[in-house]
Amino acid sequence: MRFLILPLLLLVHFLPAQPRLERVEPPHWWVGMQNAQLQLMLYGQDIGHLKPSVEATGITVLRAIRVPNENYLFVDLEIGPEATTGTFNLNLLEGNKVVLTYPYTLEARQPGSAQRRGFDSRDAIYLITPDRYANGDPGNDSVEGLADKANRRDSEKRHGGDIEGIRQHLDYYRDMGFTGLWLNPVLENDQPRSSYHGYSTTDFYEVDARLGTNESYRTLCAEAKEKGLLMVMDMVANHAGSGHWWTEDLPTPDWYNRPPAGMGDYRQTNHRRTTLEDPHAAPSDRQWFQDGWFVPSMPDLNQRNPLMATYLIQNAIWWVEYADLGGIRMDTYSYPDKDFMARWTQAIMAEYPHFSIVGEEWSPFVPIVAHWQAGNDNGYPSALNSLMDFPLQISLVEGLKEQESWNSGLLKIYETLALDYLYPDPDMLMIFPDNHDMSRIFTQLDEDYDLWQNAMAFILTTRGIPQIFYGTEILMSHPGTDAHVEIRRDFPGGWAGDAVNAFTGEGLSEQARQAQALMRRLLTWRKENPVIHTGKLTHYGPLHDGVYVYFRQDADKTVMVVLNKNEEAFRLKLDRFRETMGPVREGYDVIGQRKLPLEETLTLPPRSPLVIEWER
Repeated sequence: MRFLILPLLLLVHFLPAQPRLERVEPPHWWVGMQNAQLQLMLYGQDIGHLKPSVEATGITVLRAIRVPNENYLFVDLEIGPEATTGTFNLNLLEGNKVVLTYPYTLEARQPGSAQRRGFDSRDAIYLITPDRYANGDPGNDSVEGLADKANRRDSEKRHGGDIEGIRQHLDYYRDMGFTGLWLNPVLENDQPRSSYHGYSTTDFYEVDARLGTNESYRTLCAEAKEKGLLMVMDMVANHAGSGHWWTEDLPTPDWYNRPPAGMGDYRQTNHRRTTLEDPHAAPSDRQWFQDGWFVPSMPDLNQRNPLMATYLIQNAIWWVEYADLGGIRMDTYSYPDKDFMARWTQAIMAEYPHFSIVGEEWSPFVPIVAHWQAGNDNGYPSALNSLMDFPLQISLVEGLKEQESWNSGLLKIYETLALDYLYPDPDMLMIFPDNHDMSRIFTQLDEDYDLWQNAMAFILTTRGIPQIFYGTEILMSHPGTDAHVEIRRDFPGGWAGDAVNAFTGEGLSEQARQAQALMRRLLTWRKENPVIHTGKLTHYGPLHDGVYVYFRQDADKTVMVVLNKNEEAFRLKLDRFRETMGPVREGYDVIGQRKLPLEETLTLPPRSPLVIEWER
């Protein structure tokens, strides 16, 4: 008998592997989409040679796309108008024999899904780093199978903030006056360390289990919407995390971008974003920018591969539809392939014509940022309707901190806004005093509360869509360091036992309470005043006297905003502004909540803003 064992073992060893299906992405889809075609990525052992087939009304297999890796099969389907909701069998055949069957589901779209409203200048967005905000479910702080465990004493480790913690404080955001939430990425980041920030995606269709589940994220979006808060999802199309399941078994050799031959396996991007518009740029520098990696743990995705491109486009649409999103924020917008990003925006806006996408182009130069906005006449077919206004953020800080002269101080703000003619739609720019990647505004302003007040008054009354980073409302700061882990410090009150609770005010300093009250007053006032959303902006050139004056006007109301850097009270002559003010002789001080005379002069309190309104 023992002589038969060895031949049997050898026979089993050399038998061909049995096909096995492990993943299908997108995991489900919807009927009634604008684009009737759907491409499925199938992954599993030895499936690449199989033939796909379906037997369902209105659903047609257009083609099977085979790639060098036998563990992948891409299937293009057409979902026609006759297709109905429910589950159909996707069969995989070897010859005429069905060897694998996958039940694939088509769902019904929510009523009005295609006509959903994206964010615009009516909104004010609250930016949250989920792991550092509030721990609503301590049971998911560390999850078996995910490498990076919770340790709140280690600033690089996860701290336990989660989706449930954010959900539990929806009333706080609403009552503060916000109308939208932007969460730093919530998708799985199974990296060994520093995974808390979310920008190293290891599964594009799964919420990180330490934050919650897909369903808990969808619940958060639904409950936020009920309270008047739309959800902006942070997405990354430029790179993935090295722990992504693709990495050990790539579909194609060019799935990730690689350095030119002879340069090894890794080359960091040169970050020279200007190469994309520079008429003199060397082609190799341009390629270096777009194909280089951020860091070794973030493989750079090759969007020139049509399968990768379709995967990323469908993934974005899937999340919009699944979670009922009100917007997308695209990380490192200019770093992926430029032509791909145009197609990506076009595909999303074709499905959702009133949707909003904001791109991150971190440049101090208005022409570089403006290049990407939809409606430009530069020949680039972008459908991107919003961008982060980095030039204005930089000018705001410089304008408030610099000494006043003919070319410095508040003039920086004035001159940057004067370049709005380069933007097709400056009202759709997202404006901000700081964010998760830069020093907090209170730190940038050297913890000068008076300058901070001027900054908040400006951000909440000028053109654009305000975005406020969590903790700005309570003067969170980190003097002496610009480390990201300090910028993204835990929000006080988000953890049981915190000595300070920003949600209730317990333990806050008097100045932090004052700041929070100021933000609440301006935000709630802004929400109810369309003149700030869409009113004409008229500003007057600063006269090197530490004062900047501008107006917002519509048919019903005028708002006058004055930023004052002077150490003492300043008597502002009003005759210069009468062409805009008209004959008004009294206004209402929104911050001080009092009536103000507007006769020949206006007395400005030292180093403070004034926001004055009157009916026209």
